[in-house]
Amino acid sequence: MNAKGKVFKYGSDIDTDVIIPARYLNTSDAKELASHCMEDSKQDINAGLTPFSTRVKEGDILVAEKNFGCGSSREHAPLAIKTCGVSCVIAKTFARIFYRNSINIGLPIMECPAAVDDIKAGDIVSVNFDTGVITNETSGHSFQAAPFPPFMQNIIAKGGLVNKIKGELNK
Repeated sequence: MNAKGKVFKYGSDIDTDVIIPARYLNTSDAKELASHCMEDSKQDINAGLTPFSTRVKEGDILVAEKNFGCGSSREHAPLAIKTCGVSCVIAKTFARIFYRNSINIGLPIMECPAAVDDIKAGDIVSVNFDTGVITNETSGHSFQAAPFPPFMQNIIAKGGLVNKIKGELNK
């Protein structure tokens, strides 16, 4: 499994209320959630940018500093990111529950502080999930993150834990 895309970069302590504001949690429609992904990002608002969901393209990569996904333990946050088209999130660190929720819904996430320090917004980055190699194709630098163990790769490849279990039950 691999990913390659343009980078959208965010700072530290991006909480789940920024990723998907609580006022939209009355829907379980993934596309509706995705249309509001990162809507309350002060970074984007202060820069005068159009909403994240209108700028991100299928396969793009989100990169953040530390403690990405802190706050409420809602699966809506990684689901909104994945449904927007983001193929991978790379951060220095993730909030524990966000990490687990991401795997559960099939969103690949990787911790790699050195890569985060090198990668800039707009760079093109590729990720090899089998080896854990993250390559900033813009700078030419490569970084080693921990690859997903096979059981996690299987969950992600199936689109999340529920889909994996459904597939096993239908055998």
